[in-house]
Amino acid sequence: MRDYKKLDVWKKAHELNMFIKKDIAIRFPKEERFELTSQLTRASLSIPLNIVEGCGRFTDKDFAHFLDTALGSTNEIDYCCLCASELKYISVEEYLKVNQAINEVRAMLISFLKFLRAGGKEKP
Repeated sequence: MRDYKKLDVWKKAHELNMFIKKDIAIRFPKEERFELTSQLTRASLSIPLNIVEGCGRFTDKDFAHFLDTALGSTNEIDYCCLCASELKYISVEEYLKVNQAINEVRAMLISFLKFLRAGGKEKP
């Protein structure tokens, strides 16, 4: 078992979740509360939660399964933010900032997955 608080990928995913909740989702109109806002915030929370849950597993294969799910959630929030940008709920600058954070988390997850699947022989 791993301590999730020591993982850089969890720290970055947590920062992304906080950024989405505090700076992005609050800009959406109230009529989106039960649709796009809810989907975005649940997906952003799903990333650090899946990392945490995976840390509680005893095998790298089990952990990788949860990282795969977290990776899927990065794609989900990527699309939600694209929609928000095209619907003018967030500015282009806000979209570019959140998109950069999403891509950083995505890259870290992919790197960590490669590390686990290689049997922990490469540095993540």
